[in-house]
Amino acid sequence: MTATTQTIDTPDGAFTIVADDRGRVLASGWTADPEALRARIHPRIRPEIVRDGRTDAASAALAYYGGDLSAIDEVEVFQHGTAMQLAGWTALRRIAAGGPLTYAEFATALGQPTAVRAAASICARNAPALYVPCHRVLRSDGSLGGFAWGLEVKERLLARESA
Repeated sequence: MTATTQTIDTPDGAFTIVADDRGRVLASGWTADPEALRARIHPRIRPEIVRDGRTDAASAALAYYGGDLSAIDEVEVFQHGTAMQLAGWTALRRIAAGGPLTYAEFATALGQPTAVRAAASICARNAPALYVPCHRVLRSDGSLGGFAWGLEVKERLLARESA
């Protein structure tokens, strides 16, 4: 599989997108290193060739940063995982901007209220960050928890969405 990568400038730093030949986002994050993103893609769908180009998803990210927080909602993503992971990534896309959940609430939304660690793992393994907004999940005490792209980015994304 061949994929296209595009890096854009955002207030949170360089943001790179890796999209497949159908335009689906396989991975994205706050880095200028496409190889770092390629490594986050499940081996079964990891592209062999990645080339620079333009992605439709970049327009949505720029619109998001321009204030249209819903612009990322319709971007198509593609991930490979277990049934629970796939259900989790789908559920993450339903968390409204400005309305974060705790990991416990996220686990409950998945129908697995005792699977808080699994819920956190689903967030940690999410490759198309921003488009699958795992940054909208917090610890039960309201603290940020983890984020692959740094807590400063997570904090700024949540602040932008609560404004």
